[in-house]
Amino acid sequence: MPRFATLLLDLDGTLVDAFTTIHRSYTHVLPQLGLPAPTMEQVRRAVGGGLENAMRHFVPEAQVAEAVRLHIAHTDTILLDDVKLLPGGLELLRAQHAAGVRLAIFTNKRGDHARRVCTHLGVMPYLDAVFGAKDTTWLKPQPEFAAHVLAQLGAARETTLLIGDSPFDVKAAHNGGFACWGVTTGTHDAAQLRAAGAEGVFADLFAVQAALA
Repeated sequence: MPRFATLLLDLDGTLVDAFTTIHRSYTHVLPQLGLPAPTMEQVRRAVGGGLENAMRHFVPEAQVAEAVRLHIAHTDTILLDDVKLLPGGLELLRAQHAAGVRLAIFTNKRGDHARRVCTHLGVMPYLDAVFGAKDTTWLKPQPEFAAHVLAQLGAARETTLLIGDSPFDVKAAHNGGFACWGVTTGTHDAAQLRAAGAEGVFADLFAVQAALA
């Protein structure tokens, strides 16, 4: 029997590398608002808690709504240009799917964008569902979002694992009553993920699959 019956995966920084796309959108939007374009490192440090929260790292509150609107509009036009699967992602999905594990994306990326990315990268056949921002009124790490995901999948907390790259993921899992393993392929390093309470920390998804196997 698989170690976990349900595997949830964060998207950006965990299963896919979309940071070039995300950075391009910020560098397109912020100068339009009279603000300096951020570096890639600044963008990496800001993302994870949803677009509105990330944007607050760069613009005053009064400009957040307009900045988000511009960011979404530009991202729509470049969404698939640079996105790619991270090493081990396809192998992990194939192996876990073959083992009968339920697989789903659990992300603060907009749900419509997440589904477009997963379709483009050819991984939708391995997924039972994709849960993202604007699909519900919640975001990670709100416990209601985790509860919704488990209910939709018919999953039990005790046999669910979330793979993510940030403390938002760890908190989302723990708020939902299940475990989280961190990968250092995204926004946070091993020390930060351990400090957040991740039950395991891995260099990449190849290492995750080895641990699951």
